[in-house]
Amino acid sequence: MTDELKKLRDAIDKIDNELLELISKRASLASNIGSLKTDGVIYRPEREAQVLRRLVEQNQGPLSNESIESIYKSIMSNCRALEKQITVAFLGPLGTFSEEASMKQFGESIVPMQTSSIDEVFHLVESHKAHYGVVPVENSTEGAINRTLDLLLTSNALICAEIILPVHHNLISTEKDLSNIKKIYSHAQSLSQCHQWLLNHAPGIELQSVSSNAEAVKIASKEKGAAAIASMRAAALFNTPVLCENIEDDPKNSTRFLVISNHDVKPSGLDKTSIIVAAKNQPGAIASMIEPFAKNKVSMTKLESRPSKTGLWEYVFFIDVEGHMTDSKVALSLKEIASRASFLKVLGSYPQSNLT
Repeated sequence: MTDELKKLRDAIDKIDNELLELISKRASLASNIGSLKTDGVIYRPEREAQVLRRLVEQNQGPLSNESIESIYKSIMSNCRALEKQITVAFLGPLGTFSEEASMKQFGESIVPMQTSSIDEVFHLVESHKAHYGVVPVENSTEGAINRTLDLLLTSNALICAEIILPVHHNLISTEKDLSNIKKIYSHAQSLSQCHQWLLNHAPGIELQSVSSNAEAVKIASKEKGAAAIASMRAAALFNTPVLCENIEDDPKNSTRFLVISNHDVKPSGLDKTSIIVAAKNQPGAIASMIEPFAKNKVSMTKLESRPSKTGLWEYVFFIDVEGHMTDSKVALSLKEIASRASFLKVLGSYPQSNLT
Protein backbone atom coordinates (compact mmCIF):
# COMPACT_ATOMS: atom_id res chain seq x y z
CA MET A 1 0.00 0.00 0.00
CA THR A 2 1.40 3.40 -0.97
CA ASP A 3 1.73 6.18 1.59
CA GLU A 4 -0.78 8.31 -0.33
CA LEU A 5 -3.38 5.52 -0.37
CA LYS A 6 -2.90 4.89 3.37
CA LYS A 7 -3.29 8.59 4.08
CA LEU A 8 -6.58 8.73 2.16
CA ARG A 9 -7.94 5.62 3.87
CA ASP A 10 -6.97 6.94 7.29
CA ALA A 11 -8.83 10.17 6.47
CA ILE A 12 -11.92 8.19 5.48
CA ASP A 13 -11.73 6.14 8.69
CA LYS A 14 -11.59 9.35 10.72
CA ILE A 15 -14.60 10.78 8.88
CA ASP A 16 -16.52 7.50 9.37
CA ASN A 17 -15.90 7.70 13.12
CA GLU A 18 -17.14 11.29 13.14
CA LEU A 19 -20.20 10.34 11.08
CA LEU A 20 -21.02 7.47 13.43
CA GLU A 21 -20.87 9.81 16.41
CA LEU A 22 -23.09 12.38 14.69
CA ILE A 23 -25.63 9.78 13.52
CA SER A 24 -25.81 8.42 17.08
CA LYS A 25 -26.41 11.94 18.40
CA ARG A 26 -29.11 12.46 15.77
CA ALA A 27 -30.78 9.20 16.76
CA SER A 28 -30.78 10.20 20.44
CA LEU A 29 -32.36 13.57 19.61
CA ALA A 30 -34.99 11.87 17.44
CA SER A 31 -35.80 9.49 20.28
CA ASN A 32 -36.16 12.46 22.66
CA ILE A 33 -38.52 14.18 20.23
CA GLY A 34 -40.59 11.00 20.05
CA SER A 35 -41.05 11.00 23.83
CA LEU A 36 -42.40 14.56 23.64
CA LYS A 37 -45.01 13.82 20.98
CA THR A 38 -48.51 13.71 22.43
CA ASP A 39 -50.61 12.71 19.42
CA GLY A 40 -48.99 9.31 18.83
CA VAL A 41 -48.11 10.17 15.20
CA ILE A 42 -44.54 9.01 14.52
CA TYR A 43 -44.19 9.70 10.79
CA ARG A 44 -44.36 13.37 9.85
CA PRO A 45 -44.12 13.64 6.04
CA GLU A 46 -44.14 17.44 6.13
CA ARG A 47 -41.13 17.55 8.49
CA GLU A 48 -39.18 14.94 6.51
CA ALA A 49 -39.94 16.83 3.27
CA GLN A 50 -38.57 20.03 4.80
CA VAL A 51 -35.37 18.29 5.94
CA LEU A 52 -34.78 16.68 2.53
CA ARG A 53 -35.44 19.92 0.61
CA ARG A 54 -32.96 21.80 2.80
CA LEU A 55 -30.28 19.14 2.33
CA VAL A 56 -30.80 18.97 -1.44
CA GLU A 57 -30.52 22.76 -1.67
CA GLN A 58 -27.20 22.63 0.21
CA ASN A 59 -25.83 19.67 -1.75
CA GLN A 60 -22.77 20.65 -3.81
CA GLY A 61 -21.86 17.12 -4.97
CA PRO A 62 -20.23 14.89 -5.92
CA LEU A 63 -23.23 12.79 -4.79
CA SER A 64 -26.47 13.41 -6.72
CA ASN A 65 -29.56 14.86 -5.06
CA GLU A 66 -31.20 11.45 -5.41
CA SER A 67 -28.28 9.84 -3.54
CA ILE A 68 -28.50 12.42 -0.75
CA GLU A 69 -32.25 11.76 -0.42
CA SER A 70 -31.70 7.99 -0.34
CA ILE A 71 -29.01 8.22 2.36
CA TYR A 72 -31.01 10.53 4.60
CA LYS A 73 -34.26 8.62 4.15
CA SER A 74 -32.43 5.55 5.43
CA ILE A 75 -31.12 7.51 8.42
CA MET A 76 -34.57 8.95 9.17
CA SER A 77 -36.20 5.54 8.79
CA ASN A 78 -33.87 3.96 11.33
CA CYS A 79 -34.17 6.91 13.72
CA ARG A 80 -37.97 6.77 13.41
CA ALA A 81 -37.90 3.08 14.32
CA LEU A 82 -36.35 3.98 17.69
CA GLU A 83 -39.63 5.73 18.48
CA LYS A 84 -41.85 3.03 16.98
CA GLN A 85 -41.82 0.79 13.92
CA ILE A 86 -44.65 1.82 11.65
CA THR A 87 -46.74 -0.64 9.65
CA VAL A 88 -47.11 0.02 5.92
CA ALA A 89 -49.59 -1.85 3.71
CA PHE A 90 -49.03 -2.16 -0.04
CA LEU A 91 -50.10 -4.26 -2.99
CA GLY A 92 -47.89 -7.35 -2.86
CA PRO A 93 -46.12 -9.60 -3.19
CA LEU A 94 -42.54 -8.57 -2.44
CA GLY A 95 -40.76 -7.38 -5.56
CA THR A 96 -43.63 -5.26 -6.90
CA PHE A 97 -43.29 -1.58 -7.72
CA SER A 98 -45.70 -0.89 -4.83
CA GLU A 99 -43.17 -2.40 -2.42
CA GLU A 100 -40.41 -0.39 -4.08
CA ALA A 101 -42.44 2.80 -3.66
CA SER A 102 -43.05 1.96 0.02
CA MET A 103 -39.32 1.53 0.64
CA LYS A 104 -38.52 4.71 -1.28
CA GLN A 105 -40.86 6.70 0.97
CA PHE A 106 -40.41 5.04 4.36
CA GLY A 107 -37.01 3.34 4.18
CA GLU A 108 -36.21 -0.17 5.34
CA SER A 109 -37.16 0.08 9.01
CA ILE A 110 -40.89 -0.60 8.70
CA VAL A 111 -43.23 -3.52 9.24
CA PRO A 112 -44.40 -4.35 5.69
CA MET A 113 -47.92 -5.71 5.10
CA GLN A 114 -48.42 -7.31 1.69
CA THR A 115 -51.97 -7.35 0.34
CA SER A 116 -53.66 -9.00 -2.61
CA SER A 117 -55.67 -5.93 -3.64
CA ILE A 118 -55.82 -2.14 -3.44
CA ASP A 119 -59.13 -2.55 -1.57
CA GLU A 120 -57.32 -4.42 1.19
CA VAL A 121 -54.76 -1.62 1.57
CA PHE A 122 -57.58 0.85 2.22
CA HIS A 123 -59.30 -1.55 4.62
CA LEU A 124 -56.14 -2.09 6.70
CA VAL A 125 -55.62 1.65 7.07
CA GLU A 126 -59.27 2.44 7.81
CA SER A 127 -59.41 -0.30 10.46
CA HIS A 128 -56.13 0.95 12.02
CA LYS A 129 -54.42 -2.38 11.36
CA ALA A 130 -51.81 -0.51 9.31
CA HIS A 131 -50.48 2.95 10.07
CA TYR A 132 -50.09 3.79 6.38
CA GLY A 133 -50.98 2.42 2.98
CA VAL A 134 -49.27 2.91 -0.38
CA VAL A 135 -51.50 2.75 -3.47
CA PRO A 136 -50.83 3.50 -7.16
CA VAL A 137 -52.96 6.31 -8.57
CA GLU A 138 -51.62 6.99 -12.07
CA ASN A 139 -48.97 5.96 -14.57
CA SER A 140 -47.36 8.40 -16.99
CA THR A 141 -48.14 6.17 -20.00
CA GLU A 142 -51.20 4.15 -18.93
CA GLY A 143 -53.14 6.90 -17.11
CA ALA A 144 -55.24 6.71 -13.96
CA ILE A 145 -55.62 3.65 -11.72
CA ASN A 146 -59.41 3.71 -11.62
CA ARG A 147 -59.83 1.41 -8.62
CA THR A 148 -57.79 3.74 -6.44
CA LEU A 149 -59.86 6.74 -7.57
CA ASP A 150 -63.11 4.90 -6.81
CA LEU A 151 -61.89 3.96 -3.31
CA LEU A 152 -60.78 7.52 -2.56
CA LEU A 153 -64.34 8.61 -3.25
CA THR A 154 -65.84 6.31 -0.60
CA SER A 155 -63.00 5.90 1.92
CA ASN A 156 -62.41 7.89 5.10
CA ALA A 157 -58.65 7.59 4.65
CA LEU A 158 -56.69 10.75 3.91
CA ILE A 159 -53.78 11.34 1.55
CA CYS A 160 -50.66 12.30 3.51
CA ALA A 161 -47.89 11.98 0.90
CA GLU A 162 -47.17 11.21 -2.74
CA ILE A 163 -44.37 9.20 -4.31
CA ILE A 164 -43.17 9.50 -7.90
CA LEU A 165 -41.41 6.26 -8.80
CA PRO A 166 -39.45 5.96 -12.07
CA VAL A 167 -40.49 2.62 -13.55
CA HIS A 168 -37.86 0.63 -15.42
CA HIS A 169 -38.63 -2.79 -16.85
CA ASN A 170 -36.08 -5.53 -17.45
CA LEU A 171 -36.14 -8.87 -19.20
CA ILE A 172 -35.21 -11.47 -16.59
CA SER A 173 -34.38 -15.11 -17.28
CA THR A 174 -32.08 -18.00 -16.46
CA GLU A 175 -31.53 -18.34 -20.22
CA LYS A 176 -28.35 -16.73 -21.50
CA ASP A 177 -29.64 -15.67 -24.92
CA LEU A 178 -32.86 -14.05 -26.12
CA SER A 179 -33.13 -16.63 -28.91
CA ASN A 180 -33.78 -19.32 -26.29
CA ILE A 181 -36.84 -17.54 -24.87
CA LYS A 182 -40.15 -19.17 -25.81
CA LYS A 183 -42.50 -17.43 -23.35
CA ILE A 184 -42.51 -14.09 -21.49
CA TYR A 185 -44.50 -13.55 -18.29
CA SER A 186 -45.47 -10.22 -16.76
CA HIS A 187 -48.33 -8.11 -15.46
CA ALA A 188 -50.59 -6.89 -18.29
CA GLN A 189 -49.65 -3.25 -17.69
CA SER A 190 -45.94 -4.00 -17.90
CA LEU A 191 -46.42 -5.93 -21.14
CA SER A 192 -48.25 -2.89 -22.52
CA GLN A 193 -45.48 -0.53 -21.41
CA CYS A 194 -42.91 -2.67 -23.27
CA HIS A 195 -45.08 -3.24 -26.35
CA GLN A 196 -42.74 -1.69 -28.95
CA TRP A 197 -39.62 -3.35 -27.53
CA LEU A 198 -41.35 -6.73 -27.62
CA LEU A 199 -42.41 -6.18 -31.25
CA ASN A 200 -38.86 -5.28 -32.25
CA HIS A 201 -36.91 -7.81 -30.20
CA ALA A 202 -39.27 -10.65 -29.36
CA PRO A 203 -41.68 -11.10 -32.30
CA GLY A 204 -43.60 -14.34 -32.17
CA ILE A 205 -42.72 -15.10 -28.54
CA GLU A 206 -45.77 -16.00 -26.45
CA LEU A 207 -46.75 -13.34 -23.92
CA GLN A 208 -48.50 -14.47 -20.75
CA SER A 209 -50.18 -12.06 -18.32
CA VAL A 210 -49.91 -12.92 -14.59
CA SER A 211 -51.01 -11.29 -11.32
CA SER A 212 -47.77 -9.41 -10.63
CA ASN A 213 -44.27 -8.92 -12.00
CA ALA A 214 -42.85 -10.67 -8.94
CA GLU A 215 -44.99 -13.72 -9.73
CA ALA A 216 -43.67 -13.54 -13.31
CA VAL A 217 -40.05 -13.74 -12.10
CA LYS A 218 -40.91 -16.58 -9.73
CA ILE A 219 -42.29 -18.60 -12.67
CA ALA A 220 -39.46 -17.68 -15.04
CA SER A 221 -36.81 -18.61 -12.47
CA LYS A 222 -38.03 -22.22 -12.58
CA GLU A 223 -39.30 -22.70 -16.15
CA LYS A 224 -36.94 -23.55 -18.99
CA GLY A 225 -37.20 -21.17 -21.95
CA ALA A 226 -39.16 -18.62 -19.94
CA ALA A 227 -38.50 -14.97 -19.13
CA ALA A 228 -40.19 -12.27 -17.09
CA ILE A 229 -40.53 -8.51 -17.34
CA ALA A 230 -39.99 -6.94 -13.93
CA SER A 231 -37.82 -4.68 -11.79
CA MET A 232 -34.22 -5.17 -10.71
CA ARG A 233 -35.46 -5.76 -7.17
CA ALA A 234 -37.70 -8.62 -8.29
CA ALA A 235 -34.76 -10.17 -10.14
CA ALA A 236 -32.62 -9.92 -7.00
CA LEU A 237 -35.34 -11.39 -4.76
CA PHE A 238 -35.52 -14.53 -6.90
CA ASN A 239 -31.80 -14.58 -7.71
CA THR A 240 -32.51 -14.58 -11.45
CA PRO A 241 -30.19 -12.89 -13.99
CA VAL A 242 -31.20 -9.81 -15.99
CA LEU A 243 -30.96 -10.48 -19.72
CA CYS A 244 -31.91 -7.00 -21.01
CA GLU A 245 -32.19 -3.76 -19.03
CA ASN A 246 -34.60 -0.82 -19.37
CA ILE A 247 -36.86 -2.25 -22.06
CA GLU A 248 -39.79 0.10 -21.37
CA ASP A 249 -40.94 2.05 -24.45
CA ASP A 250 -40.91 5.38 -22.59
CA PRO A 251 -37.62 6.04 -20.74
CA LYS A 252 -39.48 8.60 -18.60
CA ASN A 253 -42.09 6.04 -17.55
CA SER A 254 -43.14 6.64 -13.96
CA THR A 255 -45.95 5.79 -11.56
CA ARG A 256 -47.41 8.11 -8.96
CA PHE A 257 -48.34 6.52 -5.65
CA LEU A 258 -50.31 7.99 -2.77
CA VAL A 259 -49.69 7.37 0.91
CA ILE A 260 -52.95 7.12 2.85
CA SER A 261 -53.47 7.39 6.60
CA ASN A 262 -56.03 8.43 9.21
CA HIS A 263 -54.64 11.87 10.01
CA ASP A 264 -54.10 15.28 8.43
CA VAL A 265 -50.68 16.64 7.52
CA LYS A 266 -49.45 20.10 8.45
CA PRO A 267 -48.05 22.47 5.77
CA SER A 268 -44.51 21.76 4.57
CA GLY A 269 -44.15 24.96 2.54
CA LEU A 270 -44.53 23.22 -0.84
CA ASP A 271 -47.72 21.20 -0.87
CA LYS A 272 -50.57 19.79 -2.92
CA THR A 273 -54.24 19.43 -2.07
CA SER A 274 -56.47 16.78 -3.63
CA ILE A 275 -60.25 17.05 -3.78
CA ILE A 276 -63.26 15.32 -5.36
CA VAL A 277 -66.14 17.47 -6.63
CA ALA A 278 -69.39 16.96 -8.49
CA ALA A 279 -71.07 19.71 -10.50
CA LYS A 280 -74.70 20.66 -10.26
CA ASN A 281 -76.82 19.59 -13.22
CA GLN A 282 -77.08 22.94 -14.97
CA PRO A 283 -75.44 24.68 -17.97
CA GLY A 284 -71.90 25.92 -17.31
CA ALA A 285 -71.79 24.24 -13.92
CA ILE A 286 -68.34 22.65 -14.35
CA ALA A 287 -66.67 25.87 -15.52
CA SER A 288 -68.35 27.82 -12.72
CA MET A 289 -67.35 25.19 -10.14
CA ILE A 290 -63.60 25.40 -10.78
CA GLU A 291 -63.50 29.14 -11.57
CA PRO A 292 -62.49 30.10 -7.99
CA PHE A 293 -59.08 28.48 -8.52
CA ALA A 294 -58.30 30.82 -11.41
CA LYS A 295 -59.78 33.83 -9.61
CA ASN A 296 -57.67 33.19 -6.49
CA LYS A 297 -54.56 32.28 -8.51
CA VAL A 298 -54.39 28.67 -7.35
CA SER A 299 -52.68 26.39 -9.90
CA MET A 300 -54.62 23.27 -10.83
CA THR A 301 -52.26 20.40 -11.74
CA LYS A 302 -54.74 17.57 -12.37
CA LEU A 303 -58.35 17.16 -13.49
CA GLU A 304 -59.68 13.62 -13.91
CA SER A 305 -63.30 12.55 -14.34
CA ARG A 306 -64.88 9.31 -13.15
CA PRO A 307 -68.46 7.98 -13.26
CA SER A 308 -70.07 8.80 -9.92
CA LYS A 309 -71.93 5.45 -9.76
CA THR A 310 -74.91 7.31 -8.28
CA GLY A 311 -76.68 7.90 -11.56
CA LEU A 312 -76.39 7.30 -15.31
CA TRP A 313 -73.95 9.69 -17.02
CA GLU A 314 -73.14 11.50 -13.78
CA TYR A 315 -69.49 12.20 -13.07
CA VAL A 316 -67.22 13.31 -10.25
CA PHE A 317 -63.94 15.15 -10.79
CA PHE A 318 -60.64 14.45 -9.08
CA ILE A 319 -58.62 17.65 -8.83
CA ASP A 320 -55.09 18.37 -7.57
CA VAL A 321 -54.02 21.95 -6.84
CA GLU A 322 -50.82 23.51 -5.58
CA GLY A 323 -50.90 24.63 -1.96
CA HIS A 324 -52.13 23.40 1.41
CA MET A 325 -55.82 23.44 2.36
CA THR A 326 -54.97 25.89 5.15
CA ASP A 327 -53.30 28.36 2.74
CA SER A 328 -55.53 31.42 2.46
CA LYS A 329 -55.98 31.25 -1.34
CA VAL A 330 -56.69 27.51 -1.32
CA ALA A 331 -59.04 27.77 1.67
CA LEU A 332 -60.99 30.61 0.02
CA SER A 333 -61.24 28.67 -3.25
CA LEU A 334 -62.53 25.55 -1.48
CA LYS A 335 -65.12 27.61 0.39
CA GLU A 336 -66.39 29.13 -2.87
CA ILE A 337 -66.40 25.76 -4.65
CA ALA A 338 -68.39 24.19 -1.81
CA SER A 339 -71.16 26.72 -2.44
CA ARG A 340 -71.23 25.95 -6.18
CA ALA A 341 -70.72 22.16 -6.26
CA SER A 342 -73.27 19.48 -5.47
CA PHE A 343 -70.54 17.53 -3.68
CA LEU A 344 -67.06 18.36 -2.34
CA LYS A 345 -64.64 16.09 -0.50
CA VAL A 346 -61.13 17.13 0.52
CA LEU A 347 -58.87 14.07 0.25
CA GLY A 348 -55.93 15.70 1.99
CA SER A 349 -53.01 18.11 1.74
CA TYR A 350 -49.48 16.74 1.58
CA PRO A 351 -45.91 17.62 0.52
CA GLN A 352 -45.22 17.71 -3.20
CA SER A 353 -42.86 15.00 -4.35
CA ASN A 354 -39.43 16.31 -5.28
CA LEU A 355 -39.77 14.59 -8.67
CA THR A 356 -43.02 16.33 -9.71
